Parts: sequence; structure tokens; C-alpha cells
Amino acid sequence: MTLIYFILILGIVVLVHEFGHFLFAKKSGVYVYEFSLGMGPRLFKFNRRKKVKDKKGKVHYVEDETDYCIRLLPIGGFVQMAGEEVEVDENIPEDKRLQSKPWINRFLTMVAGVMFNFLLALVILFIIGICNDISLNSTKLADIDQELYPTLQEGDRILSVDGKKIKNYDRLALELTVHGEDSFKMEVKHADGKKETVTIQPTEVKDEKGNLLGYEYGFGLDGDHYSHDFVAAIRFAFGKFFSMIEQMFFTVTYLFTGKLSVKMLSGPVGIYSVVDTASSQGFMSLLSLLAMISVNVGFINLLPFPAFDGCHALFLIIEKLKGSPVNQKVENTIHNIGFILLMLLMIYITYNDILRLF
Repeated sequence: MTLIYFILILGIVVLVHEFGHFLFAKKSGVYVYEFSLGMGPRLFKFNRRKKVKDKKGKVHYVEDETDYCIRLLPIGGFVQMAGEEVEVDENIPEDKRLQSKPWINRFLTMVAGVMFNFLLALVILFIIGICNDISLNSTKLADIDQELYPTLQEGDRILSVDGKKIKNYDRLALELTVHGEDSFKMEVKHADGKKETVTIQPTEVKDEKGNLLGYEYGFGLDGDHYSHDFVAAIRFAFGKFFSMIEQMFFTVTYLFTGKLSVKMLSGPVGIYSVVDTASSQGFMSLLSLLAMISVNVGFINLLPFPAFDGCHALFLIIEKLKGSPVNQKVENTIHNIGFILLMLLMIYITYNDILRLF
């Protein structure tokens, strides 16, 4: 079942992302060659039939120009549109090429995938909130080891970790990951309003074979709980969504500054392991994972790195500022180089994921 969950989760995230591009391209009148889920060899293809009216108003059914495909490797997807390539396809009318469309249509087509990923995450988080008793702020201490921290109390709220403000669980989890086995200063606020700073020393948790599973800190967390009603579910959805965005922002920042190693990243193999763990914890855990991956995919694609949607949007912003398009051959070359670098990074990440399995 883990493999099925894995394919479904990645498939849904990719489908929603690519459908965003596809929908805005179609609404703008752009000719779309192919809408594909997966990469590699084509496994399945079909063309849907659509209604058109002739000049006399008579309805005819014709095949849509787009090939809808499923490909072998469930690790991505794409929407191939006329006007993206350097070589002009003379078989496609100029008014159906992407580059002929108004600037705002092209910009929205480029960022629509990100928008749809974010919308998917918000909907899923709302469903989680409406179906469960939820915690909007998991930064209150619980299950404290009084031998280690005799001055801490149940209900104390974590304020910061080594000077970094902590407003939610996601930020706390990231800061704990950054510190690893190193000790850190944690500031807490007691129920009476007084603040205290304590030194936390993580201890390793290993399995029977001696493999590192994680760290223990001598305390647990207990958030502010709300029953599942409509308003609380909306608050939870948006609160958790922006918490995930913040976590992604600092994760990328820490990667560039060296606080986090690239070895900490996970590719398809690592995600498969996470899906396996989530599936053992129940359906809601799988939904949470789906929301998190959707946010991650959306955020990463928003970065102005070559081959990402954010870089396409950046070139459009440059075009708007300079008053003329960026040379398409130069832009495509930059994107191709970026794509090669991404593939090399993916190979490296996958290699590390495989090593962690053993």
C-alpha cells in the first residue's frame, strides 16, 4: 500500500500543479501540445472530444489538440505549450502561441501551478481542521523531565531557540533540526509572565542496529486546542499554511548559508520512506503529508532558479521593466543549464536517500 500512497500523493500534487498551468494556458487561447503526468516513456495517451460551432451555428465534435499522457516515472509532469520553444512552429497560428499573448496572461500561466499547489494545501488543511480536534499553536511545554529541568512547568510557552523567535511547531522543528546533537539556549515564558532561559542538551535515539532515529529533548509539546468547527478549521488552515511557508523560507535560507546541509534534503526515495511512516499513523497523517508536499512543491517552484516557474516569472518581470522581451534563445539556454543542474542535484539527493536506508 505504501507504493500506492506514494504514487497517489505525488500524482495529486503534480496533477494540481500542471493543471494550473494548463487551465490558464487554455483560457488564454494558447495551443497546448501535451499535458503529461510523469516523466520518461509514454505509457498511455488520449485526446478528449470537444464541441465547436461552425459559422452556421451547427455543433460539431472534434478532437482537442492536446495529448493527455501518463508516463512511466511518477516524479513530475509538464505542460508543453506553443511559443515556449526557440524554433517557431509555423504550423501553429501566431495568435495561439504563448509569446503572442498579453503580459498578464503569460505571467499568470507561469505562476498558476504554484497558486494551485497552495490552494490544494489550504483545502486539505481545512478538511483536517474540520474533521479533528486541532492545535493551533504547539509551543507549550508538556511531559517535562523534572530531573533535567526542575524550573520548567507544564504550560510554559517556548519563545525562542538561540535567539530565533518561535511562533509555531514548524519553526521549532526546523531549529531543532539545525542544531542536531548540539546544545542550545531555549527561552520560555512561565504562566506568571516571567521569562527564563535554559540550556537544552539533546540525546540521541537509536534503533537496535545503532542507527540514529532522532533526538530526545526532555520535554514534549501541547498546543492550544480547539474543537472542530468551521471558524476554527479556517484559522487552523491558514495558520498552518503560513507556518509551512515560513518553514520553507528558513529552510532555503539555511541551505544557502550552510546551516543546513544538502544531505538533509530528500528526493523520491526519502519521500517514499516518509509516506511509509505516515501511512502507519493513519489517513489524517497522509493528508497532512500531502498538504506539506504541495506547499513544498509550490514554494520551491516559486524560487527564481532556472527551470523553475519563478525564473520564468522573473524573466517576464524583467521584460516588463525593460519594455521588451528577453532574448528567448538566451532564456531557454539558462533554463536548460538550470535543468541539468537540478537533475545532478536530484541524483545526489537520491544517492544520499539510498545510503540512509542502509
